[in-house]
Amino acid sequence: MIDFESLANPGIRGLRAYDPGHDLVALRRAHADGVLVELGSNENPYGPSPAAKQAVLETLNQLYRYPDPLGGDLKRALASKLGIETSQIILGNGSHELLMQFAQTFAGPGREVVASQFGFAVYALAAQAAGAELRLAPAHSREHAMPRGHDLDAIAAMVSPDTAIVYLANPNNPTGTWLGAGAFAAFMARVPESVIVVVDEAYAEFADAPDYASALTLQSEYPNLVVTRTFSKAHALAGLRIGYAVAHPDCIAVLERVRESFNVNMAGLAAAEASLADDTHLRWSLARNAEQCAALADALHGRGHFVHPSLTNFLLVEFGAEASQVEAGLLRQGVVLRPMAGYGLPECLRITVGDANENRRLLAALDALR
Repeated sequence: MIDFESLANPGIRGLRAYDPGHDLVALRRAHADGVLVELGSNENPYGPSPAAKQAVLETLNQLYRYPDPLGGDLKRALASKLGIETSQIILGNGSHELLMQFAQTFAGPGREVVASQFGFAVYALAAQAAGAELRLAPAHSREHAMPRGHDLDAIAAMVSPDTAIVYLANPNNPTGTWLGAGAFAAFMARVPESVIVVVDEAYAEFADAPDYASALTLQSEYPNLVVTRTFSKAHALAGLRIGYAVAHPDCIAVLERVRESFNVNMAGLAAAEASLADDTHLRWSLARNAEQCAALADALHGRGHFVHPSLTNFLLVEFGAEASQVEAGLLRQGVVLRPMAGYGLPECLRITVGDANENRRLLAALDALR
């Protein structure tokens, strides 16, 4: 028998694959005669722009062709929207692919990757797969104004001469917390220019707090600052898998060497470009999320649960020692949430903010467990 584990690169040995949560395809089949309320993956229940749907349909007669390997039209649309050059953009099969590729390209054996406790699971996967040492900085306490969010002082203290990359999420998944603009600017001033700071802004479109600012505003001052974003969340194109990173052109040029050819599909390119142009639908969708997020947080507070502050389309909620039983009980009623034990938060569940009907179903199912 071949021991493929021993044949794998050192960083891959013992690596656990990304855990997407439940087998949703199997759950949909099991609940085919009823309604499954899917609140575990932070998807947008309001769906994509009608223009994006039409753009996908218009690609169907071209499916025998390869997609544009450069993604030129989408890059030009992004550059115009963000006020940058196309040479500062790289496209990915979701931002997940790009987060992995930054470690593949710039980290490795003998190097370190710094991230925060309770940060997105992909940062640890990226570090280990590249063979780099992962150093996790302790997050803020539960009593902090940003409970369990990134502690920038602790992260800065972790940076050493061997540090290659710092991964941050703003707003953060799974906590929903965010970094104040002033605090982040002060942090960047402390980081050596040889350390690449990757800021994952998958939920940036939802962020509307007065003290929030995208890291894009500091890129002209810090060439080592990278921002990744996705069309999966606010733009509701999760099924098409398209993300992008914005960085210094020289950084992008190096990363392009490991980008897979034709890594973004034709329908995704077309839909993302169309969605980017439909500000009306995006604003409508974000407004609905904000309304439902506030209402759901209030309802959960009223039932005695601690709800973390959030600038996203999800809430991290404490259920105490009974969290796993609550999650299982909701699943029996056809309501899917995301357990957080894998993130070191076994007492919490992450709840996607659904539409009004989905949130009512969730609350009714919770009440039925009492």
